[in-house]
Amino acid sequence: MKAPIASVEGLVEHYAGRCPCQNAVNLVFGDYAVDVLSNNKAVTDWLDRYYVDFKRPGDQPAQARIWAIETEPQDLGLKFEVKQPDPGKTKIKEEWAQIEGGRVVRKRLTGMEFIFGEGRHLAVGPCLENVNQVVNFVNNRFIEYKLNQGCLLGHAAGVAWQGRGMSLAGFSGMGKSTLALHMMNHDLDFVSNDRVMIGQEKPEPCMYGVAKMPRVNPGTVLNNPSLAGVMPEKDRLAFKDLPLEELWSLEHKYDAYIDECFGQGRFKMAAQAWGLVILNWKHQGQGLDIHQVDLGERRDLLEAFMKSTGLFYDADEETMAQEFSEEAYVARLGGIKVFEITGGADFPRAAAELSKLLKQA
Repeated sequence: MKAPIASVEGLVEHYAGRCPCQNAVNLVFGDYAVDVLSNNKAVTDWLDRYYVDFKRPGDQPAQARIWAIETEPQDLGLKFEVKQPDPGKTKIKEEWAQIEGGRVVRKRLTGMEFIFGEGRHLAVGPCLENVNQVVNFVNNRFIEYKLNQGCLLGHAAGVAWQGRGMSLAGFSGMGKSTLALHMMNHDLDFVSNDRVMIGQEKPEPCMYGVAKMPRVNPGTVLNNPSLAGVMPEKDRLAFKDLPLEELWSLEHKYDAYIDECFGQGRFKMAAQAWGLVILNWKHQGQGLDIHQVDLGERRDLLEAFMKSTGLFYDADEETMAQEFSEEAYVARLGGIKVFEITGGADFPRAAAELSKLLKQA
């Protein structure tokens, strides 16, 4: 590109016009229908498999279109600002630029660029090599849609029983996704892996999940028989005798497809927001204690659930400060039962006791 195109509309027209996108996957997340179009069939084939639980008939109209343009990393000619790493991390991974009509987010390590605003959504770069980043972009469009409806974002996994949902949050490394997958062995439905949105419905708010498959480490796989199929036999032999602490710290990840591991129709993505669990246990701790708490009195636990919207939600600082404040979270969660888990990390026992609580609600 010889000169920068400093508008969302211009960038979408430039790339969608230059790279005809004849391949599409039609998706629906609750009441949000979206088409993902690409100039590369392998990209849409991969997304078609990934979103197996969320496909819709092509004759049902879409509310949004997302273009995923397979190309070399692009130089858009824009001046980017660096996003500082989250607390406890040092590597700079993202940078961004505000342009007419919206925002551009650039992934430093992959060269992928994501352009969005005014109802337009475009991913440009080596999409097939970084298809999980395309998935995250698609899911972030749904998150934006729900936040614009007044939802609050939570850093949590989610499960449900007959329409009643339980969010599972925890401080870093506590294993919220691991616990959710253990709870799936008690015939629950899966709602979300790492993000939930809490709505403002009255008298009982709803929780909404994100259509992202869990990415699990070897320790999670080896300790949950339902996940056996996601790990190759050679990895199982290599990891099975490792000490527990070393096993949990491995940076190796596997995609756990819910339909393959637990059966079709188990990924629901929405439920009544009945409960919130805060994992505050220790991997080497003793005992297990599940007790109900009042978040108004235990605001120290809010940090485990509150989640920054990040670069993929374009809003001004004043809006962010007002609508996503600590007070807003305390008020929204006021009608939800909140439990803290302390003691030792015992996933099977916690899964059994929490599932019982949810089923008896």
